[in-house]
Formats: sequence, C-alpha cells, structure tokens
Amino acid sequence: MRSNIKKIQPLIEMFHRPRVLFICLHNAARSQMCEALLKHYGGDRFDAQSAGLERGGLNPLAVEVMAEIGVCDAESAEKCPIFPGVTKRLHWPFYGTSKFTGTHERKLQKVREIRDEIAEKIQDGLASPPFEQPA
Repeated sequence: MRSNIKKIQPLIEMFHRPRVLFICLHNAARSQMCEALLKHYGGDRFDAQSAGLERGGLNPLAVEVMAEIGVCDAESAEKCPIFPGVTKRLHWPFYGTSKFTGTHERKLQKVREIRDEIAEKIQDGLASPPFEQPA
C-alpha cells in the first residue's frame, strides 16, 4: 500500500500547485523560455509547461541566450499537457523569434531582448496577482 502512495505522490503534489501552460506557435523559443524562466524564478511553486500550436523544432538561439543566464530549456517535452479545472488566461504578445533576420549576432541580440521581456513578465507575475491561484 505504501509503495502505491509513493508512486502517485508526484501526481498529488502536481495538482496542489497552480498549473501554468505557455503556448506559442511552434513551442520553439518564446513558450520554452517562459516555461524555463518560471521554473527558474518560481521554483517548485508552479507546475509550468509549454506547448505549440504546430510542430516545430527548438530554436538554437533560444537555447544559447538561456544558457547565457544559466537557464537551459533544451529539455523540451514533446507532449501537450492537459489542464482540467479552473483556468486563468493571459496573453503576452512577444515577437516571433523565427522572423528575425541578419547576422547571427544580430538575431542573438533580438532573442536576448525577447528573453529579457519574458523574464520581466515572469518576475512581475510572481510579485503580483497574475499568477495568484484562483479562489
């Protein structure tokens, strides 16, 4: 009996934390960075995941800029999680990183800017009501 409880304990803990799903078109950069930054700044206070509306590969520039700040999002899940129950939706319109042009350094700088905008939104959300658990 105790071994069965140990097996489901992670599932029980997951449903006792607010669940956050970040969605972008391909789950290639923005949603991945959002997920990684919420996990980084919020610790285990949230069950954060990311998903895409269409299949896409992870943007290597996103991995590079996240590694620069000690946060790596290279371990992306290829499943789309289910979020039953109470939800709160927020729309954060970050510019699509796949549209950047120019040299590698120029594209890297633009992805850094998106990363920093996301980090600011995550930190603001942790400090104020947007991430509060609905009553």
